[in-house]
Amino acid sequence: MNRSLRAIALLGLLLLLLPASTPASGRVIGALLSSDQPRYREAHRQMLKVLSGRGYTATSEIIVQTPNPDHQSWANAMRKLTAYRADLIVAYGASAVATALKEGDGAPVVACDAVLPEGAPASTLCGITARVPMITLLRVLQEIKPAQQIGVLYNSREVGSLRQLEELRRAARKLPITLIEANTGTPGAVEAAANSLIGQAGGLIVTESSVVCRQFEQIAARARKAGVPMATPLPDGAERGALVSLEISPAEQGEVAGQMAIRLLEGARPEQLGIASPRKIELVLNLKVARDIEVVIPFQVLGMATRILK
Repeated sequence: MNRSLRAIALLGLLLLLLPASTPASGRVIGALLSSDQPRYREAHRQMLKVLSGRGYTATSEIIVQTPNPDHQSWANAMRKLTAYRADLIVAYGASAVATALKEGDGAPVVACDAVLPEGAPASTLCGITARVPMITLLRVLQEIKPAQQIGVLYNSREVGSLRQLEELRRAARKLPITLIEANTGTPGAVEAAANSLIGQAGGLIVTESSVVCRQFEQIAARARKAGVPMATPLPDGAERGALVSLEISPAEQGEVAGQMAIRLLEGARPEQLGIASPRKIELVLNLKVARDIEVVIPFQVLGMATRILK
C-alpha cells in the first residue's frame, strides 16, 4: 500500500472514531424537566432564547429529557444525559435538581424554577430559586375568610412540594393555624384527597406537585362550588381557577438560567455564580372566583395584589 492510500485509510479510521453526536464546538447542554408542565416549557424556551443570542444554540447540542414525575424516570433520564457527557445540566424543578446533583457525575447544574433549600448550595450548583413566602398565602386566606383549619395538597415524592409543605408548617405555628395535610402521591389519589380537604377545611392550598397540577382545574372547580377559597404558588394558578396565587415568572427563571449557563460555558464555576432570588413575584387575585364563592376581598389585600383578574 503506497503512502497516499495509507493516509486515506488513517483518515477514515479517525472519522469513524469521532463521536457522531458531539457538535463542532464540543459543547453538550443537557436539560432535565421534572415533568411536562407549561411553566418548565416556558422557562426552557426563554433559556434557549438567551443561549441563541450568544450563538450557543447554533454551535452546541442541546439534549432535552422530560421524564414521568417519579424517581426512577428522573434517574433514568439523568443517566442518559450523563452518558452524553454533558458539559452542564439545566434542571427545571426541585426534583430534577436533586436528581441531577445525585446522578450528574460532577457536571455543573443550573437550577431553574426550583424550590431550593435555604443555606449554602452544593459546589456544583448554581441557578435561580422559585421559593416564595408561603406564609403570605396563609395570611391572605385569613384576611379574606378567617378559618381555623387550612387544607394542604402536597406530594411527598416531589421535593419542591414537600419543601413548600414544611414552610407552611412553620408559618402555621406562628399565626396560629391548623393544617390538614393530604399526601397525593398518585393521580388516582388526588380527587379523593381534594374532596376530603374541601369538606373539612375553611381554605385550601395546592402546592407545586406535578401530579396535582394535572388536575388543578378540577380541584379549583370543586373548591369554588363548595365556597372554599383556594390559594397556590403555581404560576397562572389564579388564571386556572384559584382565588389567590403567589407566582414567580417562568420567563425570568429561564432568562437567569440561560445567563448562568453561558457564564459556565465561558469558564465560570458554579460557586462563583451562586443562587439568585426571583426579582418578580406576583400576588394575583381572581375576582370572578371571589364572586362565585361569595367573599369580599378586603382593601388591604387588594392593595397587596400586583395583578387582579376581573
